[in-house]
Amino acid sequence: MSPRRAAALRNSDDDRGLREHLIATAQRLLAEQGAAGLTVRAIARAAGVADGVLYNHFADKEELLTAALRAHVDAQHRALGPLPGAGTATVAENLRTYLRAGLALHRAVIPVFAGLLATPAVLTRFAESEEHDQDWRNVLARYLAAERDLGRLAPAADLEAALAVLVGVCHDRALTALLPGTPHTPADVPAVVTTLLTGIGPA
Repeated sequence: MSPRRAAALRNSDDDRGLREHLIATAQRLLAEQGAAGLTVRAIARAAGVADGVLYNHFADKEELLTAALRAHVDAQHRALGPLPGAGTATVAENLRTYLRAGLALHRAVIPVFAGLLATPAVLTRFAESEEHDQDWRNVLARYLAAERDLGRLAPAADLEAALAVLVGVCHDRALTALLPGTPHTPADVPAVVTTLLTGIGPA
């Protein structure tokens, strides 16, 4: 048996399990300390493997970090739990739920994305991946379209603009929190939703 296998997995012949172990380790390091100074050696040591093992499963560090970023984003989406479907409760109640979920999601992922700005290849690969269908933004976009189809939003509602407002609030709060010395001001979720529905609510 190869001495290069992760200690936690050395009794397993499952290469996929080792790959997932490496991704999980890189994901944890990204979340805990960001990407700055995160080297192949640091990831390998944290995973309990020799440096070269990573290259048995990934073409380069960027591929591993892209997989780790996807894993982190997916984990944060799962943590949101189920989101409301069209036609349930009221649109205002549902949008407040979506906005609170979006704020929590962005607080968790924006710092990781910000730490990867010096590694644009990772962000490019992430953006080009095809695994975004269930991301919060896309789920929200489909929800808004379904509510318009049900007549619970104005037929001529500009849903792209509405989506930009809700996503923009999340970006604003998450990015502001990254600035040193900036007081944290929680978003007024009910006020945002009320103002938004003034523009796209049914007549």
